Amino acid sequence: MNEIWTEKYRPKDLDDVIGQKHITERMKAYVSSGNMPHLLLAGPAGTGKTTCALALARGLFGSEWTGNFVELNASDERGIDVVRGKIKDFARTSPLGNAEFKIIFMDEADALTSDAQAALRRTMERYSKVCRFILSCNYSSKIIDPIQSRCAVFRFSPLPKEDVENYLRMIIAKEGVKMDDDAVEGLIHVARGDMRRAVNSLQVAASLGKHITLDVIYQTTGLARPEEVKKMLEAALGGNFLGAREMLDNIMVTYGLSGQDVIKQIHSSFFDLSITDSEKVRLMDKTGEVEFRIVEGSNERIQLEALLAYLVMIGGSKR
Repeated sequence: MNEIWTEKYRPKDLDDVIGQKHITERMKAYVSSGNMPHLLLAGPAGTGKTTCALALARGLFGSEWTGNFVELNASDERGIDVVRGKIKDFARTSPLGNAEFKIIFMDEADALTSDAQAALRRTMERYSKVCRFILSCNYSSKIIDPIQSRCAVFRFSPLPKEDVENYLRMIIAKEGVKMDDDAVEGLIHVARGDMRRAVNSLQVAASLGKHITLDVIYQTTGLARPEEVKKMLEAALGGNFLGAREMLDNIMVTYGLSGQDVIKQIHSSFFDLSITDSEKVRLMDKTGEVEFRIVEGSNERIQLEALLAYLVMIGGSKR
């Protein structure tokens, strides 16, 4: 298991990209015409932005794609010197072979400084005849408007459950891994539309043995089982504060979770509780306050126990 499965099973063609048909159909039109504008790919992590960029370059340039495609990560190289140096030098050189232009793919472009983005805007405009840019980001709002106006914007969405399941089962079959059906469901729940996270979690679980169970999935992904979190919340609502506090201890120790990890799972579990909508609203408001305090540096144990105490009070008003 020396190879990373996310790279081993990365689609090589636009037809093989999972779950983004509304985007891949438009990109295939670029391949057919042999031309493309500057592109801005925006959306959550693990939804196929880099995969689509690579597949588009392969479709446009064929076997010569590696010479006409360069990938940069703005998280590593985010200053104005990179735009004026490395990017500008590559952009102004002629493409190789019969290609009419080259492609610069800049991942995590929302990490670029404002000065770097301003310099990039001019570079995109000046060398557009021989170079096209593909910018990938999680938050398009962090890209300045002049760059967005120069790009065709593609917005990626989290992958549907069915597409994630089909892709995982393909990998499971090819790798000869035995996996319980409820473990597959748990992995899909953990991934939340992020294919990279799903595949990486599957590989980690498979490294522990050829038979993967639901317990293995939650232990390797660093998440508590949803039913355990729900049981803790129900205990607090039932007035058993000490019991709920002990369950919180077990969850944090067993799964090695931080306060922010726990508060996220508590937030997800609120919607499964048998309480009124008005009580859910009050809990959501309190959870947001606790999460903010934890982020700002408050003691996470005190804040989580304060949330459990609030649940006890809400439950007590009903008894």
